[in-house]
Amino acid sequence: MEFFRRDPNDFLSRLVIMDETWLCHYDPETKQQSMEWRHSGSPHPKKFRVEKSTGKILVLIFWDKDGILLIEYFPKGQSINAEYYLSLLVQLKDILKEKRRGMFTKEVLFLHDNVPAHSVRATQKKLAYLDFQCFDHSPYSPDLAPSDY
Repeated sequence: MEFFRRDPNDFLSRLVIMDETWLCHYDPETKQQSMEWRHSGSPHPKKFRVEKSTGKILVLIFWDKDGILLIEYFPKGQSINAEYYLSLLVQLKDILKEKRRGMFTKEVLFLHDNVPAHSVRATQKKLAYLDFQCFDHSPYSPDLAPSDY
């Protein structure tokens, strides 16, 4: 990381990270909802096993040193392809201009993983057009995964 060694503050102020994660969701029964009237000697009612995850959704998150820039809840049934990802990159660039005015006078240092939609030629061209410089991300390197948001 030559960028970091030269000027750590400049590096961190230009770094934008993207990661995806699965969010599991369910509606747990509240304590109030599970209360019932019963005689002190009566047996406790049997409860059905509660499923911890009744559904899950893929979330794409972009952030920098100052916080979250963009959260995209991935539409169910849609696949992540280059076209969808390119639209997110354009949206991210607009958000950077709006939220971080004047901070990105140099190229954005961008870190994302190596899934196919991120590494196709169209994505690489769009990143160059938007003035994003990508770091190579080794597919099996836990020290390069900045976080699993």
